Amino acid sequence: MTTYSFDAPVTAALFDASGQAAFALGDGTVRFAGGQVADVHDGAVLSACLHPSGQGVVTGGDDGRVVWSRPDQALELADLSGKWIDALASSSASGLIAFSAGRTVTVLDAADPHFRRDFSHERSVADLAFEPKGRKLACATYGAVVTWFARIETQKPTLLKWAGSHTRVAYSPDGAFLISAMQENQLHGWRLKDSKDLRMGGYPSKIRDMTFFDQGRLMATSGANGAVVWPFVGSNGPMGKEASEIGHEQTGLVVRVAAAPGGQVLAAGLADGRVWSMDVRTGPHRWIRADKSAAITALIMSADGRRLAWGDETGEAGIADL
Repeated sequence: MTTYSFDAPVTAALFDASGQAAFALGDGTVRFAGGQVADVHDGAVLSACLHPSGQGVVTGGDDGRVVWSRPDQALELADLSGKWIDALASSSASGLIAFSAGRTVTVLDAADPHFRRDFSHERSVADLAFEPKGRKLACATYGAVVTWFARIETQKPTLLKWAGSHTRVAYSPDGAFLISAMQENQLHGWRLKDSKDLRMGGYPSKIRDMTFFDQGRLMATSGANGAVVWPFVGSNGPMGKEASEIGHEQTGLVVRVAAAPGGQVLAAGLADGRVWSMDVRTGPHRWIRADKSAAITALIMSADGRRLAWGDETGEAGIADL
């Protein structure tokens, strides 16, 4: 395992299409595993995602800037001086990038510097997700998840209403379901073909992270002493089914989860700084980082499932072979 000690909390860890890891930090820099440093924000990085090309990292800061960083250069994509860039999402399928600043969500086209769409909401937007084909964009806000056609300028959005504050959002890989994490200790979801509600509760803590894996057949979340895994097989997905909890630790709370989309290996980062991975078919979990430390704030698995990158709130980080 290769370890790093940065001087700021790790906001996000990412693997690009070539397999190179990068860490976005609370000091406004992007640190690449090869040693390159992009000093791109006057303040903290608040959000990050891969560029639609798969090359480099797009970051949003509390300086209002959206920047595309690669090891050899950085390019400003937008500047909303005085605003915070709360959330970022990208789509390799459509080539689009979306970011939120307060109640406004902006969509850019990576191939067309003149393309821009701005979508307004009644409340602040906490998270964004493109559907698998990249044509629609889901926005998590208070009282609903709002979906837009990402390229259409004038339109009436679809509101998937549910009382409470929606903090994270994700589409299932087949586009059939949309899942939201709530400010309360629960998930809510919708089967999109008929807007059927999915109530997914029973969590002891707030859900900060979720990921689909095993070819979309499973979804794992944080929010418990182990990783909570929901089945998404068949047209009903998790409706009428129970979740399972794996890798349970009596004294540790899972706060981050990561997996390769097509793999069966799941990784979890804990509030006490430990990190484990597990083949969910065979188990048991093995420790990637066994020593307790600061809470894990970033966790990502490479697309081929061979490597895992993590970072914590004190700036400690690492890349491990699986």
